[in-house]
Amino acid sequence: MEKRYITVTTLNRYLKNKFDTDPNIQSVLLKGEISNYKGPNRGHLYFTLKDEDSRINAVMFQYYVKNLAFVPEDGMKVLVEGRVSVYEATGSYQIYVESMQEDGIGNLYLKYEALKKELAAKGLFDEQHKKPIPKYPEKIGIITASTGAAIKDILSTIKRRYPLCETYLFPCLVQGEQAKFAIVKQIEEANKHDLDVLIVGRGGGSIEDLWAFNEEMVAYAIYNSKLPVISAVGHEIDFTIADFVADLRAPTPTGAAEIAVPNITDLKVLINQYQIRTTNLISHLLKVNKNKLDNLKTSYVLKSPLAIYEQKEEKLTNLVNMLNTIITNNLQYSLNKLEYIKQNYVLNNPECLFVDYRNKFNLLLSKLELLNPISVLSKGYSVVKYQNKILKNSKDINKGDVINIRLHQGELEAKIEKVVKNGKKEI
Repeated sequence: MEKRYITVTTLNRYLKNKFDTDPNIQSVLLKGEISNYKGPNRGHLYFTLKDEDSRINAVMFQYYVKNLAFVPEDGMKVLVEGRVSVYEATGSYQIYVESMQEDGIGNLYLKYEALKKELAAKGLFDEQHKKPIPKYPEKIGIITASTGAAIKDILSTIKRRYPLCETYLFPCLVQGEQAKFAIVKQIEEANKHDLDVLIVGRGGGSIEDLWAFNEEMVAYAIYNSKLPVISAVGHEIDFTIADFVADLRAPTPTGAAEIAVPNITDLKVLINQYQIRTTNLISHLLKVNKNKLDNLKTSYVLKSPLAIYEQKEEKLTNLVNMLNTIITNNLQYSLNKLEYIKQNYVLNNPECLFVDYRNKFNLLLSKLELLNPISVLSKGYSVVKYQNKILKNSKDINKGDVINIRLHQGELEAKIEKVVKNGKKEI
């Protein structure tokens, strides 16, 4: 049987017909990321749609391009609707896009990752910037919507766990275009008050609902807050930029309240333990000091308190005597040395010898003059005699006795009118 060969064009036309008559690919809903974007080229757009594993060429003719509500670009996540067919000239199949819109969630995720990378590079997530959360706060600021489950959960949890704490609500929008401005404003306002910690957050929702907490201005407001911030956005699986910047991330608003305050029941147990430990410690100290006191009562010091003084006095006396001995010995040594030098000098100098003898003579003359009774009387003193004996004591004389008084010049005779003995007058 003779083989029949067909042309490339025939094959491509056959394949195109198969594609064009297959109802499963005549209206395809496709999502992916734009790459290799070219356009507009004579009003048409040419690009590639891709995901993590595959790609497909795409074309959008001018008739459909005019209905686009945005300008496509590489990296953008999009949702497209179109038909799949074969381009005969190359034999390649592609999707002919009839409508295209932004994939909101996909593009938000790209923005999220880009901002997260940028802020991380600037150090906003670094641990060194994290402020410690106080263990026992007295005043807590809450930045969230005034209605909804989040504020109710936070307030009820704090009241149940730690009723001693005061709470202050700074209400704001937590969703929509204006939410980011409201959140920043209330963070700045809360920092003007005397608070211990801030809880910033909201309940769960879609990525669009939580997007205000992924805004750059909110991230910087949290970073610049002087008060420590606990983020509480969405559910446990939700992570926002605010969570990375905050000083501490809580999985939920309820979790934030549990982190912010201690459990009063646990505190009561802890206080009771401290009380027991303190009581035991005081008892131990009392026992130890009582034993010390008992030992002191029987000590030699308390029985003979003067003994310590006597010991110290004896020691001091010994030291004084020792010091006097040392001084005397040193002085005597110096005097001996001086005398030796003096003698040598006198022996070698007759004039000095004469002066020395003259001084000794004058010294003896002065001493002799002091012993002269006449010299003593010249100073106003007198000598009293009774019966030719010098009178030394008033007990040796009585009233009516006659005494002789020797003055420097002359004598007196006197009769005793009264006698004073031991300070008492005798009549």
